[in-house]
Amino acid sequence: MNKIGLLGGMSWESTVTYYTLINQGVRQALGGLHSAEIILYSLEFDAIEHLQYQGNWAAAGTILSNAAKKIEACGADILLICTNTMHKVAPAVEQTISIPLLHIADATAEVIQKQEMDRVGLLGTRFTMEDTFYKGRLQEKYGIEVCIPEEEDRALVHQVIYDELCCGIINDRSRNEFARIVTSLSKKGAEAVILGCTEIALLIRQEHTPVPLLDTTAIHAAGAVGFALGDKRIVVKT
Repeated sequence: MNKIGLLGGMSWESTVTYYTLINQGVRQALGGLHSAEIILYSLEFDAIEHLQYQGNWAAAGTILSNAAKKIEACGADILLICTNTMHKVAPAVEQTISIPLLHIADATAEVIQKQEMDRVGLLGTRFTMEDTFYKGRLQEKYGIEVCIPEEEDRALVHQVIYDELCCGIINDRSRNEFARIVTSLSKKGAEAVILGCTEIALLIRQEHTPVPLLDTTAIHAAGAVGFALGDKRIVVKT
């Protein structure tokens, strides 16, 4: 079995989900007492969050790159960055390691293509929604059109992620607001909505909206399970 390297802690709330889903996936595939071989490095998120707000992505990239090198040195065969937002520094991380990086946008794009969708909505931090590192990758590499919420709703989504979800707070009012925003993206022509922050699935699930949701945490974890068991199809270099 290939060893999975997880670069987590951003936030640890969703890293727990990664660990659970990957082990469940391996056990489901192999049965019995089987579990995944995982090497986890969990960063201190407060330091990363400060660098995000300072716009110091180079320093954040250095922190993640150093952690990635340690994961590789421990014997990992693949690396997952357990957050959508920090894929902004994925190119810097890739340059420092020789093992493949399973990019969360590539794993998500494969699911979108399998479902033959052309236009999707995107929820996430304001960095993910507004910058090009994520939606640009979907558009340029895979031809998938991406729409995002209006400015006021983007601010709301960002605030809920950092002030509530990353702190383990699940608020029914916030869930209702997210469901409303998902509906607004559907009205813009989105055939599904990407939960493009690994914490969002802690708040809103498919049962809360008729609009198809794409849970990037579950998708990314499933890709890791596939790689662990020998499927290397969706590992795409930046």
